Amino acid sequence: MDAQGHGQPSGRRMSLADKAYAEIRDQLLTLKIRPGDALNDEALAKELGVGRTPVREALKRLEVDRLVVSYPKQGTYATRVEITDLAFVSEIRLQLEPLAAARAARVATAAQRAELAEVRHRVEEFDIEHASVTEILACDSMVHRAIYLTASNPHLEDTLIRYNNLATRIWCLVIDQLPRLQEHVHEHLDLLQAVIDGDEAKAAALAKTHIAGFENAVRSVLFAA
Repeated sequence: MDAQGHGQPSGRRMSLADKAYAEIRDQLLTLKIRPGDALNDEALAKELGVGRTPVREALKRLEVDRLVVSYPKQGTYATRVEITDLAFVSEIRLQLEPLAAARAARVATAAQRAELAEVRHRVEEFDIEHASVTEILACDSMVHRAIYLTASNPHLEDTLIRYNNLATRIWCLVIDQLPRLQEHVHEHLDLLQAVIDGDEAKAAALAKTHIAGFENAVRSVLFAA
C-alpha cells in the first residue's frame, strides 16, 4: 500500500515518520496488529529500523485516524474493530464516495485521466485468484485513493482515506468468507472508466452501488445465522 496521511512533512526525520506511519498503518489495517494489541514504541522502532521519535509521531497520526488509542500511564493500543461501526462508516461513505467520484470525473486533467487509465489496466491484470489478502486490499486501496486524489479536494480526500481505512479493518475480519470478491474488485473497472470518460452521474452512481454492495456483503457474513 502506498503511504498516505495528513500532509507530507519534509526532512529526514519526518520522512522516517512517514515510513513508520505507513508500515504501522498497514499492519493495523490487515489486522497483523490485532485489535486491542498494545503497541510498544521501542519494539516497533526496532522492527521498522527507525528511531523511537518517528514511531511516536506515527502513533500520534494513527490516533487521529482512530486506528490507535492512547491512555495516560497505560500505553497505546490498536483500536477495537466494532461491528456496529459498519453502518456508521457506510453511511458516511455512501455520501462522500459518490461526491468524490463525480468531482474526479468533472475536474480531472488529461494527465490524471491517463494515470487513472493505468490504474484501471493494473486492476484488469490483477490476479485475484492467487493474490494474498494484503495484495487484494492494496489493489482496492489503490483505486479508491487514486479517485480521491483526482477529485482535487484535500479535505474530502483526507476524510475518505480515514473512513476507507476503518472499512478495510472490518473487511479484513471476513475477507476469506466474502462471496463475489472477484466481482467486487472488478467493479472498479467501470467506476474508473466513468471517471476517465468524465461521466459524473455514472461515476457517482457506480461509487454508491460499490459501497452499498460492500456493506451488504460484509453484513451478510457477519450476521449470518
